[in-house]
Amino acid sequence: MAAWQQHHQQIALLVAAAALLITMLMTRRVEASTMAFDEGFIPLFGEANMERSPDGRAVSLTLNRYSGSGFISSHYYHHGFFSAAIRLPKDHTAGVVVAFYLSNGDVFEKKHDELDFEFLGNRRRHEWRLQTNVYGNGSTERGREERYLMPFDPTSDSESHRFSILWSSRAVIFYVDGVPVREVPSRGSGATDMGGDYPSKPMAVYATIWDGSTWATDNGRYKVNYKRGPFTADFSDLVLRGCPAAAVRLDDPAALQLQLQLASAGEEGDRCAGAEFELMTPRKRAEMRRWRQRQMLYTVCYDTNRYPVPFPECDVNMAERQKFWEWGESKVVRPRVRGRRSSSGSSKRRPAITQLVSLQQAD
Repeated sequence: MAAWQQHHQQIALLVAAAALLITMLMTRRVEASTMAFDEGFIPLFGEANMERSPDGRAVSLTLNRYSGSGFISSHYYHHGFFSAAIRLPKDHTAGVVVAFYLSNGDVFEKKHDELDFEFLGNRRRHEWRLQTNVYGNGSTERGREERYLMPFDPTSDSESHRFSILWSSRAVIFYVDGVPVREVPSRGSGATDMGGDYPSKPMAVYATIWDGSTWATDNGRYKVNYKRGPFTADFSDLVLRGCPAAAVRLDDPAALQLQLQLASAGEEGDRCAGAEFELMTPRKRAEMRRWRQRQMLYTVCYDTNRYPVPFPECDVNMAERQKFWEWGESKVVRPRVRGRRSSSGSSKRRPAITQLVSLQQAD
């Protein structure tokens, strides 16, 4: 009897260990080796407003009344996994735009591809907004934009948060702290697909801070107030894991364009695109949907005002669709309004006043 019990205890321990291993594999976050700035990037503009950490693994970008600043990857990439931990400026940041993105707009002016994380500043005591964009071959008139609130304080000194972009021939996936928050497949349901609207040409990786006063906050109603500056964003834990297509050749744009076109035509699949990160298990999809339900302010997929027929790659959920106005602004998600101290010294909670407008007018 004792031997029988011991045998079953061993089996139970093995089953428990296997279950733990499966759980660890299913919940594994997106990870990749980080690099020093000089290993993969060069300054782009405003170098006087750029400061590197002593170990060279972090960079601060500043916007002041004289200039913004930014950096670019030393190579263009045809597919890959790209990531950075980012801390945003505090307090009154209306009109300030911080961006981490892929683009070839400097090479293909009218037919460019682009994948964006854009962080849109706001007035004091109002939250930053996060926007993602997907453009292919100059498809800005058919823009695939989404906008969200973040479930954390992106200006906190105690921690920074990771923002990642996976781009392969099959899908673009945006991650926040390892959680997938948006998936844009190259093919939709049935025989439909994004066609030329899917990013297809090699892109460089950019990080910038700049003055977006004309549109970033309440459609330009609130401008950058440089008396509240300077404004500094920190980038660290940089990741470039992709298929290098060409070194930056700013001295010869024509040669660079030809080089990138040849790289695009000679694609070798997704051999270095970080394909293992692309596995979207049912658990990950459920996690993504929960994040979107809680944080999403706008999605082009539910903007029937701009696009009466959704794009083919849209995963339209009719129950979720009911939570949005016809132009896509959420009926449910609202910015958190921090309490303000009254003249008597007591802290009072004031109700949020939110004007729902179209994406073109939204802050």
